Amino acid sequence: MPKKPDVALIVHSCDRYQLLYQGFEYFFKEFWDFSIDCKYYFATEELDVEIPGFTNIKSGKGEWSDRLSYLLREQVQEKYVLYLQEDVWFNQKICKGFFTKLFEAAELNKWKQVKLHSADIYKTTKTSSYIEGLNVALLNNSASRYLMSHQITLWERKFFIEQLTANENPWRNERRGTKRLKKNNPDILHIDYFAQNHSKPINENLENVERANFHTISVNGMLNEEVLPFIDHLSKGDDLAQEYAEKLIYHYINGLTHDGRERPRKQDIFKKMKNWLFQ
Repeated sequence: MPKKPDVALIVHSCDRYQLLYQGFEYFFKEFWDFSIDCKYYFATEELDVEIPGFTNIKSGKGEWSDRLSYLLREQVQEKYVLYLQEDVWFNQKICKGFFTKLFEAAELNKWKQVKLHSADIYKTTKTSSYIEGLNVALLNNSASRYLMSHQITLWERKFFIEQLTANENPWRNERRGTKRLKKNNPDILHIDYFAQNHSKPINENLENVERANFHTISVNGMLNEEVLPFIDHLSKGDDLAQEYAEKLIYHYINGLTHDGRERPRKQDIFKKMKNWLFQ
């Protein structure tokens, strides 16, 4: 009998982004296959959230890297973590077979990090391994950008914790974390399973392979144009979905942040230069 996968799917959020929770739940429920064998966590700071199928865990307030490190050390004990955030909304069915084989291969081969979304910032080398017709490619670390990113990735939990230096916001963690990974040069794998905003595959896959798609509907705490097809979908649903669609379109049209604030003013150019120089 195959070994039960030791994997946690964790949706990492902050309380200010509560506006997105309902949409994430709606589209995750519609397209994800909950028979995929892993433990499901939805992480907030202090808010109580009830999302069917998920256990609500809490990090408390603090900087992004500190909150996530606490969750991975104290709240989540599974060996592997499938990481995503609440602004990742699916619009295609997810294949259980792919994730079953992915979890088995990660355990067998002791993989540390497997990126699962296509993006032209990554440069890869073909290997002889495939999962459901998708090549398990090796990232060219020196030629790739954002080795540390917060899009959908399967991480060995302890290796993930090692990438979380204290007191880093998410943008600094991606920048500095990438520099640290380039210096250490670990094996990072890449599979074209998810198209991000319909991005094209970047690896040498077999023909007619099955992929899925997600959209990142938020940038800098505000809705972007990727949310519009989801609003249209919600507007054709029941009364609750239509009411939520109206709330989203109001935020989008008026340029409001997720917690209802006006668009932040552009940062003073001299302050911006000072922040850049002393990073």
